[in-house]
Amino acid sequence: MAKIGLFPKDPTILKLRKEMAQPTFVPPMLATLTEDYFSNKDWIFEQKYDGERCLAFKHDGKVVLKSRNKKIINDKYPDLVKALTQQSADNFIIDGEIVALNKKGVSDFQLLQGRINLSNQTEISEKERLIPIRYCIFDIMYVDHYDIRKLPLLARKKILRNLLQYTSKLVYSTHRASKGLEFFKQACKNHWEGLIAKHAQSTYVGVRSRNWLKFKCVMEQELVIIGYTSPQGSRTDFGALLVGYYKDKKLLYAGKVGTGYDVKTLKMLGAKLRKLHTDRCPVSNYDESSRNVHWVRPILVAEFKFAEWTKANRLRVPRYLGLRDDKKAKNVVKET
Repeated sequence: MAKIGLFPKDPTILKLRKEMAQPTFVPPMLATLTEDYFSNKDWIFEQKYDGERCLAFKHDGKVVLKSRNKKIINDKYPDLVKALTQQSADNFIIDGEIVALNKKGVSDFQLLQGRINLSNQTEISEKERLIPIRYCIFDIMYVDHYDIRKLPLLARKKILRNLLQYTSKLVYSTHRASKGLEFFKQACKNHWEGLIAKHAQSTYVGVRSRNWLKFKCVMEQELVIIGYTSPQGSRTDFGALLVGYYKDKKLLYAGKVGTGYDVKTLKMLGAKLRKLHTDRCPVSNYDESSRNVHWVRPILVAEFKFAEWTKANRLRVPRYLGLRDDKKAKNVVKET
């Protein structure tokens, strides 16, 4: 049960909650990328984490972790399941990001890859010690038999802050209510991925919204793997990945990515790619040499860092960061 006095006493706020049975899934709210950075008293500013989005459901003591595309990920993060099970609070749905911190204390998606791609429980237990994770929790959508998505963001954040006993494993995502531009400069100086700006009165909607905005210090996004080149010299498995994105339901070519792979990653990706071989080029606008190029069915999604998009809509100086299994390929678009 939720704590006594968890809900605000404001009758206007209380009218916005809706009594209902706890849903088994809630579509996550997504932020829109912008380069129009600002400070505004009507907005709050939170750290943007570089990890794996996770919705946590607790019902009658049982915890279920789900990715943004509904996959149950309990087996990948048993330490997080345990931490939430031990909480006295029950019957809630919360939203956050699972992250691994590097030596500088910054969330690092490449480091988290050491946890994401595991399925063997013995390996996972070992990695729990070597790659400890945190669940950075920033929103709540349901609590104590009430859907609270129509409550304003700051009211939801207050409920969330009082719901759990926060630890090194379960972290409440703090925010700033002013000086967004100053905070953004500080974030980039600290090598964060960026900030998320959120309208303080926004409701929680399960779509991409302009009430949540991404302020990015570096260019990163997901892309679909459409093929690979043959390895050269001492390189094994493949040389570079060919990647693309969807626009108006068409898959378009975005360039080659030849860096960011260690030997273990080359082997892992190479095995996956060979199983997806196809003779047909998956994109309609490929205009480069097809010599030593091998096409694959466009199923795998990965995260990439890059300097910028060129005028020809190609990645400039791209680097592979890691596979993502929390987003369907057909949902991958160019972020603008």
